[in-house]
Amino acid sequence: MTLRVDTFTIFPALVEAWVSASLIGKARESGLLDLRVHDLRAAAEDPHRSVDDSPFGGGAGMVLAPPPVFAAVEAVDPPRPLLLLSPGGTRFDQAAARELAELGAFSLLCGRYEGVDQRIVDHLCDGEVSIGDYVLAGGELGALVVIEAVARLVPGVLGNDTSSEDESFSDGLLEYPQYTRPAAFRDWEVPEVLRSGDHGRVARWRRAMSLARTLARRPDLIDAAGGLGEEDERLLEEFGLMP
Repeated sequence: MTLRVDTFTIFPALVEAWVSASLIGKARESGLLDLRVHDLRAAAEDPHRSVDDSPFGGGAGMVLAPPPVFAAVEAVDPPRPLLLLSPGGTRFDQAAARELAELGAFSLLCGRYEGVDQRIVDHLCDGEVSIGDYVLAGGELGALVVIEAVARLVPGVLGNDTSSEDESFSDGLLEYPQYTRPAAFRDWEVPEVLRSGDHGRVARWRRAMSLARTLARRPDLIDAAGGLGEEDERLLEEFGLMP
């Protein structure tokens, strides 16, 4: 399976540099990821390659204009859905990443300035997505977040396909703590259970730690799952973690 993602931005070099690096870059080279970056300014017709204009009704800042954005997208005919990175979009989370990964192809439009002309939202894009309740200078960082979160779910991208199964939010919980050598460092020891060789007990401890961390840091995730089940309560009691 190859995941295709087309990204439209006024800073193609910024996006291109990132998707060419690290695990994402290696997966791109191997053909697991088909990541295409398009310059919105390439469709601008004026000598300055302008893609923005002042807003009707007045106000500070500039707005991405319809002509170059429509032209850039239509020239490529990218895979759908085309999602606008926007503070007003639907909150992006692991479930959304999984849905996009299952589609196998989608596109991202990076907003800039004070926003985009509403006609771009209404008649060009298929939806809006937000990576959080804060405002950035543009959608490029949000697009990179989406690309990495989705790409990690493509088989083969991580090398070890079980890695993505054990990460935070994969089962609605925060990930358990991780340890490596040495077993003792500055009088801080790795928990005995992880050195016991008892894989069943290790699995129970990890589940219990995930539950305890989530209860302490993100109780909303527990609530969203309908609360703790009896088995989870027993796990927390087994390791002395029941609040």
